[in-house]
Amino acid sequence: MFLTISATGTTDRPATDLGYLLHKHPGRAQQFSTAHGTAHVFYPEADAERCTSALLLEVDSVALVRRGQGRGRAGASGSALGQYVDDRPYAASSLLAVALRSVFASAMTGQCAARPELVGRELLLRIEVPVLSARGGAGLVERLFRPLGWSVSAEVLPLDEVFPEWGDSRYVRLVLEGEVEPAAALRQLCVLLPVLDDAKRYWVAPDEAEELLRAGEGWLARHPEQRLIGGRYLARREALTRAGAARPELERLAEVDDAAVEEIDNAVDEAADTEEKPVPLAVRRREAVLDVLRTAGAARVLDLGCGQGQLVGELLKEGRFTEIVGMDVSLRALHEARRRLRLDRIPERQAQRVRLVQGSLAYTDGRLKGYDAAVLSEVVEHVDPERLPALEYAVFGAARPRTVVVTTPNAEYDVRGESLPAGQVRHSGQRVEWTREEFRRWAGEVAARYRYAVAFGPVGAEDPEVGPPSQLACFTRQDRDAAVAGEGVGGVVEERHGGGVSGVSGAGGVGDAGPGCDVSGGGHAGDVGAGTSGRKGVAA
Repeated sequence: MFLTISATGTTDRPATDLGYLLHKHPGRAQQFSTAHGTAHVFYPEADAERCTSALLLEVDSVALVRRGQGRGRAGASGSALGQYVDDRPYAASSLLAVALRSVFASAMTGQCAARPELVGRELLLRIEVPVLSARGGAGLVERLFRPLGWSVSAEVLPLDEVFPEWGDSRYVRLVLEGEVEPAAALRQLCVLLPVLDDAKRYWVAPDEAEELLRAGEGWLARHPEQRLIGGRYLARREALTRAGAARPELERLAEVDDAAVEEIDNAVDEAADTEEKPVPLAVRRREAVLDVLRTAGAARVLDLGCGQGQLVGELLKEGRFTEIVGMDVSLRALHEARRRLRLDRIPERQAQRVRLVQGSLAYTDGRLKGYDAAVLSEVVEHVDPERLPALEYAVFGAARPRTVVVTTPNAEYDVRGESLPAGQVRHSGQRVEWTREEFRRWAGEVAARYRYAVAFGPVGAEDPEVGPPSQLACFTRQDRDAAVAGEGVGGVVEERHGGGVSGVSGAGGVGDAGPGCDVSGGGHAGDVGAGTSGRKGVAA
């Protein structure tokens, strides 16, 4: 499938400005891998009077069939013959929109660092699509593009020129002409090509509604065919269509009232209309970790064994955390974290605060030095005991952040899990599970060895007999000039280690573990049944 975007130059505005705004150099032919094949971008012509950028998408037909069949997925739909006879490699469709979004992602933001004066400038554009799948015919093409200011030519193509008696096909040759900002033109194409195709060949995820709103910003809310566009783009999934249609109205009301959308959309009282449900232990665990990091005044934070990025997402919500690094040994987990965090879609300033890196705590890593705090949430239990010393040195000996927060399940609490067989651990990837005494002993030895103070706290509701479902240790690095004694941390059993001499200060909480280790607020209600987070990404 093929598409061209041409610009006509004027005396003071050369056509080659198009190359800057598309972020593609006219002097180079470029190749990109996309979800459905290989995309090629090249310029058949590029001078001051006329500049044309061409996108050629080579669809991998075999891979398209292997990915699955049916509407809304990657395979061919319709009869069994559709696996072998399909228009996907030849006619512009939703697959071309996916390629446009991938290849011209930077251009669609409307930014241009090389020539900032071009940002927002409209060019005399001509867009040609030789073969476009258009369910609804030339009339629908006109109704979709003309309200956006385009001059539209949609020539219906015959099924076969040799046999005109067969009639017309559902395909058109599309030509759009108008004075439009290139970024806006690309966003319009990314929405309207799938709408005309009306047969998305990839999974329509719940976040498609948000994608539609982003691409439709500035034009979709006032388009006369808004309802049709939303319904077709979201593959007629009613819940998503309603969300996409309602959001622009709420945003306009919020803008008038100078309020947040959530303040306007307040007709449902969640507190009154729903029963109070137990808060999952995983949520309580993240709350406990965040409380410690806030108290410690940490700004640059490591999430070691970040898994699918749940804690990273919570850190990202708070501006106090200026640099967040999520590390995991699993590339699959990191890809899922990137998808969940939507790092390619959130504002650039926010995305710059986050880095996801692959790495193993079985080895020292220079990238981990210089941070305020490190979190190992439900990580240490996934490490083989003989390899645990390597992790200890990598974190406490080499990286040496000011604060280290460690959480791990409490083995004593397992008897309260009705569905957990005796002698079994909560997660299949666990290598060990510690009692409260064993965890304190391990943490105390680590603190003494690497000159840290340590304080302990519960995570989840404490059972009077077996303790909380999970347990937390907060380590604070002890500089050589740090005082040995100080005020206690209320209600926290605390061990003080300095200068290689260890001692337990007792259950009264006498002594100071340093800033950030007030973990006494662990009496939150928790649900151990929902508490496994699946964080197991540290190589053992």
